[in-house]
Amino acid sequence: MNRDEARRKAEELVGKMTVEERASQLRYNAPAIPRLGVPAYNWWNEGLHGVARAGQATVFPQAIGLGATFDPELLGEIADVIATEGRAKYNAYSKKEDRDIYKGLTFWSPNVNIFRDPRWGRGHETYGEDPFLTKTMGVSFVKSLQGDGTVMKAAACAKHFAVHSGPEAIRHEFDAQATAKDMEETYLPAFEALVKEGDVEGVMGAYNRVNGEPCCGSPSLQKILREKWGFEGYFVSDCWAIRDFHEHHMVTSTAAESAAMAVNNGCDLNCGNTYLHVMKAYEKGLTTEEKITESAVRLFTTRYLLGLFGESEYDTIPYSEVESPKHLALAEKAACESFVLLKNNGILPLKKEKLKTIGIIGPNADSRKALIGNYHGTASRYMTIQEGIQDYLGEEVRVLTSVGSDLFRDRTEALAFTQDRLAEAKIVADNSDVVVLCLGLDESLEGEEGDTGNSYASGDKETLGLPQVQQELMKAMKESGKPVILLLMAGSDIDMSYAAENFDAVMVLWYPGGQGGKAAAKVLFGDVSPSGKLPVTFYESLEELPEFTDYTMKGRTYRYLEGQAQFPFGYGLNYGRVQVKEACIREKDGKILVEAQVENQGTMEVRDVVQVYMKNEDSPLAVRNPELAAFSSVFLQAGEKKIISLPVEERAFTVVDEAGGRREDGEQFTLYVGCSQPDEKSVELTGVRPVKLAYCRTK
Repeated sequence: MNRDEARRKAEELVGKMTVEERASQLRYNAPAIPRLGVPAYNWWNEGLHGVARAGQATVFPQAIGLGATFDPELLGEIADVIATEGRAKYNAYSKKEDRDIYKGLTFWSPNVNIFRDPRWGRGHETYGEDPFLTKTMGVSFVKSLQGDGTVMKAAACAKHFAVHSGPEAIRHEFDAQATAKDMEETYLPAFEALVKEGDVEGVMGAYNRVNGEPCCGSPSLQKILREKWGFEGYFVSDCWAIRDFHEHHMVTSTAAESAAMAVNNGCDLNCGNTYLHVMKAYEKGLTTEEKITESAVRLFTTRYLLGLFGESEYDTIPYSEVESPKHLALAEKAACESFVLLKNNGILPLKKEKLKTIGIIGPNADSRKALIGNYHGTASRYMTIQEGIQDYLGEEVRVLTSVGSDLFRDRTEALAFTQDRLAEAKIVADNSDVVVLCLGLDESLEGEEGDTGNSYASGDKETLGLPQVQQELMKAMKESGKPVILLLMAGSDIDMSYAAENFDAVMVLWYPGGQGGKAAAKVLFGDVSPSGKLPVTFYESLEELPEFTDYTMKGRTYRYLEGQAQFPFGYGLNYGRVQVKEACIREKDGKILVEAQVENQGTMEVRDVVQVYMKNEDSPLAVRNPELAAFSSVFLQAGEKKIISLPVEERAFTVVDEAGGRREDGEQFTLYVGCSQPDEKSVELTGVRPVKLAYCRTK
C-alpha cells in the first residue's frame, strides 16, 4: 500500500469521527472506537538493539557497539530481525487482545543524535560522533526495519529531533544554542538522510529547546522537517516533553496552552498525558479542528501503512521466530564485529593449549547488566564474559574467578572492610597464567535521566576515569606481574591511558548483548578476529573540551579536534595486518569512486574496514580535519589481496557557510584511503599510513 492510498483511507475513517474521538487518538495510548471498529493501539515501543521491554527477545549489542562495526549491511540484518520478532510478538499478543505498551509495531528507534561529548549518558544509544557514519547506519536500520513488502513491516522513528546530547540533569529546561553552521554541518544531516533516503515513518522531538524553541513545538524545526525535507510521516513528542512547556521551559502557562502549542506546530502524537487537554484547548479557541484532524489523519495513515486494518504477508510470522537460533547467531556475530582492539603486544589471540589456569577478574566479568546497555529486551539466557570463557575452555583449562571490587561502591559486603575483594583478586592473579580483567560501567552509571542509579549526574559522567575502586583493582593487577588483558564494557570514552601503558592487551566490548560472553571467548582465543573501529574519539582529558552545555562544535569530535586523541575515531586493530597498498580515483557515470587495493599481510583471516577521509584544501568554510567520506567492510584470508570500490557522495564535496547554506566551494581536495584516520596518532598506533590522493574538482 502506498502513502496516497493509506492517507485516503485514513481521511475516510477520520472523517467519520467526532472531534473528541479524533483528539483521543493523538495520545500514545490511543483508545478503541468500537462503533468504527477501531481497536486500541499503544504507539510506544522500543527497538534500539532488539525488541525492548516486552519480554523475551534477541538482545543485540547496544547501538554504540553496532556503530563500531561500521557495517550497515549487518545492521540492516539486525533491524529486519527486530521487525520480525516485533511482528511475531504483535501477532501473538493481538490474538490475546493484549494491546499494551511495548507491544505495537511503531518502534521509537533509531537514536541518530550526534555523540558530541563523552559525558553524555545516553551516547551509547547512538551510532557515534560522526554524521556520515550515523546517517549511513541509520538509513540501513530504517530501510530494513520498515521492509519492502506490500505493507510496512514495522515503523521506524528518528529521534531526538534535532539538537540533543545532554546534559541529562537539565534536559527539561535546557536551551541548546546551536549555530546555523553547526546545525547543517553536524546536527541535522542524519535526520535529513533518514527522511530523504530512508523514508522514515516517524520522527520524535527532543525534551530541550533549540535556539529558544521547544523541540516538540518548534515552527523552525517543523519547517525544516516538513517543508524543506518533505517529511510526510507522524511526529511524536518525547515522553512527557510537552508538559515541560509550562512546567520547566515556561513558554506557556497551562497544560491546555502547551497542548495547543504542540498540535499547532505539527506534533501529532503525545507520549505523555498533556493531550488530555487538547479538547480544552479546542474549546478555548487555542487550536482548531483542522489541526486536530490533520494529526489524526497522519497517525491513521501510519496504521494503514502497517496493514493494521486488513491482512498482510506478516500476519503469519509465528512466535517461534522470537530469539530463534538464527537470530542468536546474528547477535553473536554482531558482538564479534563490534569489539575494538586498542592494544595488543602479541598476547592475543590466547592459545588454549599453552594455558593451565586463567584468572577472570572484575565487577563486569559475570555481570548481566554489563551485557545489555539500556532500552533492552529480555534474553532467555545471558552469556556473561566469565560464562563464555568457562564454556569455551570446558575442562581443559582451570578457571579461577574474583569480582575484585564492586562496580563503584567501596565494598561488596555491607559489614566488610573497604575493598573486601581485592585480596581475593590478587590471590587469583598469583595462581593464574594470565588474567582477563573485566572493568567498566553499566546502565546504572551511564544512561538516561531518571533511569539510572547515577543520581548525582543524572546518568551523565562527570569524569572519563573508571570508578576509584576499579582504578585500585587495575593497579593491583599490574603489580601481580602476570600478563593482563583488559576487557572494557562501557558505552562511551573511558580513560585507558593506565591500561594501555601497563597491560598486555586492551579491548572495548561496549555492551555486547545477550551473546556477549560467547563472542568474547571466540575473539580472545582467535576463532574470530576483532574488527570494530571506534565510533567516538577517546580523548586524553575533559580539559581539552568545551563546557558540556556549550553546543558549538569547536574542539569536539575528531572533525574539529585540535590536539591528539588518546585513541582516535576510526581506530581498531585486528589479528591480521591489513593495509591499503594502492588507491586511485575514478569517475564513472558522473560519480566519484575510490578504488583501493587491500592486502592482508598477516597469518589469519580477518575482517577490516577500509575508510576514506577527505579534506577540502581551498575553502575557509571546510571543517578543520579530514572527515569520513566513505567506508566498506573487507574480508581477507591470510596473504589475500582484493580491489574494492568505495563511492564518494557529492555531498562530501560541499561546505557549509555561517548562515547554514550548503554549497560547493574550492577545487583542491586530499583523500586518504586506509583502515584508520590519517592523523599522526592513528599512524603511530597502527604503524600504517593511509594512501594519500590529490583530487582537483573543476567546475
